[in-house]
Amino acid sequence: MTNKADRTGSCIIAGAALAAMIACTTPSASAHEANKRMADANALATTDTASRPAPQSRRPVARAEKGPYYVDFRARTAASWGHAFVWYGKTSERAVEVAGLTPAGDTWAYVLGHLTWVPSETGASYGDLDPEYLTASYRVYLNEADAKRVFAYIKKLQTSSPVWNAETTNCTGFIGDIAEFMGLQVPNRWQRPENFVNRLKEMNGGRQMVRLSAE
Repeated sequence: MTNKADRTGSCIIAGAALAAMIACTTPSASAHEANKRMADANALATTDTASRPAPQSRRPVARAEKGPYYVDFRARTAASWGHAFVWYGKTSERAVEVAGLTPAGDTWAYVLGHLTWVPSETGASYGDLDPEYLTASYRVYLNEADAKRVFAYIKKLQTSSPVWNAETTNCTGFIGDIAEFMGLQVPNRWQRPENFVNRLKEMNGGRQMVRLSAE
């Protein structure tokens, strides 16, 4: 019969072995950051490639309907409600522009923004380039002439959005303005970012090519 000391020794050995296994299977912080940087660098190319049909099912006509520029309406997880924003740029380039409306500062600014207006930021925020946090995406394509108009509108909207408020001037309202300028049907803006982007895609039948009306 195994005595108490033997059982105690066995438990200690088993615990040490389990700890070693966990240590071996848990990536270091530096490795995680390296992986994240690689994911950020390849996020645009990965998303665009995933949206393309398999080589054997490609149709030249459908391919021609994709313009050389795009706007990607996106939603990601956040500490609370989530966040909606856009990627935009040229399909042949990995570089991506990011625009969205967030409160400037720390958690206190976010909390205060539920009561009043607070200063905003309109560029990329933490997590916008990380596919790990992505919850919804709807990409539409543009020709060069239309892209110039849309991109100019996005930059103008960024400079004319100095404040953020959770109820009136928030992230879904910001990307909703962009969608409306592009002639897309826009859903109710007072909903979760993920639901907003999915509903935006649904209301527009998942159309991929957008052509603006003449000025």
